[in-house]
Amino acid sequence: MTISKIEAKQLLERMIFEQTYPQDWVEDIWTLSAVHGENAAKLLEAFYALIDICPEDKLDNFLQSLMKEKLDNY
Repeated sequence: MTISKIEAKQLLERMIFEQTYPQDWVEDIWTLSAVHGENAAKLLEAFYALIDICPEDKLDNFLQSLMKEKLDNY
């Protein structure tokens, strides 16, 4: 069963940002350094753009490979 883009986005956000909202992560970095904060904002924008353009089956395969890799490392 292929997961939806919304589910994939939520799973990837949890994997990357853990307990922090992505926008809060950007703001935290911006507080430390405006240059790095701007880069973090661009990175987050690219993250969302890639999710938008990537087909659901590709996102599903990507998430499955990440989960498998994570399990193999335990």
